[in-house]
Amino acid sequence: MDYSYVRHDRDLQALCQQLAADKHIFFDTEFISEDVYLPDLCLIQVASKSGLAVIDPKGMIDLSPFWDLITSDDVTVVAHAAREEFLFCFRATGKWPTRLFDTQVAAGLIGMEFPISLGNLITRQLGERLPKGETRTNWRGRPLSKQQIEYALNDVIYLDQIYQQLAEELENLERTAWMDAEMNRFQNIWEDYSTRPGWRSVSGIGNLNRRSLAIVREIWTWRDHHAKSQNVPPRRILRDDLMVELSKRKSAKVSQIKALRGMNRRDLDPYIDDLADCVRRAIELPDADCPTNHRGTANSQYTVLGQFLSAALGSICREARIAPSLACTIQDVRDLVAYHLDKSGELPPLAKGWRAEVIGRTIEDLLDGSLVVKIGDPRADEPLAFERHSNQA
Repeated sequence: MDYSYVRHDRDLQALCQQLAADKHIFFDTEFISEDVYLPDLCLIQVASKSGLAVIDPKGMIDLSPFWDLITSDDVTVVAHAAREEFLFCFRATGKWPTRLFDTQVAAGLIGMEFPISLGNLITRQLGERLPKGETRTNWRGRPLSKQQIEYALNDVIYLDQIYQQLAEELENLERTAWMDAEMNRFQNIWEDYSTRPGWRSVSGIGNLNRRSLAIVREIWTWRDHHAKSQNVPPRRILRDDLMVELSKRKSAKVSQIKALRGMNRRDLDPYIDDLADCVRRAIELPDADCPTNHRGTANSQYTVLGQFLSAALGSICREARIAPSLACTIQDVRDLVAYHLDKSGELPPLAKGWRAEVIGRTIEDLLDGSLVVKIGDPRADEPLAFERHSNQA
């Protein structure tokens, strides 16, 4: 396997000039995230019509020429499951790739499962199998072996063929505009993830009241500061479930905090007083300064309707050749139900764009009673059938 190994600024600048001329960049990254505050970028693999290259961030002084190229209007950037690649780029430049094509998303838009792994996509489309020998390799170690580099490059050498096939199928299905819309939507989601208040991502806070949310916010801020200063994952400082439990108990007493199961770790002893201070500050906040949950209490009727309609969702999506898990979540269905019946609030995702065309209008017809769902052939791959109601007034 012939490739260029790029570890100096002058070589990176020369590579970027070549990539800009090639117009299409197929790239992937290797990183380690399990023991650091933010993922540690260890390798960038690139393919283009000119050949293959690996960029070694551990030997680079300045990666900005590459990220600037990725965000330029002059190239189409192709990657698979590109969330982390996007975040590396966004953190470095504050900008998006303007012409991003995610092969995982494209596969879902033509009816494959979502998310699909790159290995399964390559096998399905090309009949090739990716080697798995370096799955748990240490990408920080230097020098990298030939086997490590070739393993990493396997993630990009097939992307051109995959891209051509998926782009052609999207064109045949008249879904190229859908793909463009999805890339904008996903990058909005990824940017929101990168910039929104992190405490909103703490698991288990969905049903907390405002005072408990204030406690979670205080503890999260304290935890994030310590995790960042120590360059460790935040949950290594304090688990989410312990934060939530402290917020429910609403006690700033050191004795009660230490009595909570899971708080008796020796490494937490130096932090107990800090945690008590966090709880105390949150308890003393005026009610108006306490945060609210973004999502209100669900109407039980809407929940039941959402569960029922979700059963029909798979049939709707498979008939339309769309991966159900890409099209929407159960909560998206509930949001459409609430919007349709209440005639108020923000327009939900299933009432906009291609989702309204493929799914939303069918669900609204079911809610109106103009369309009914029934069991057709119980032995068929798609046992549910949809019919127009014959007794409409």
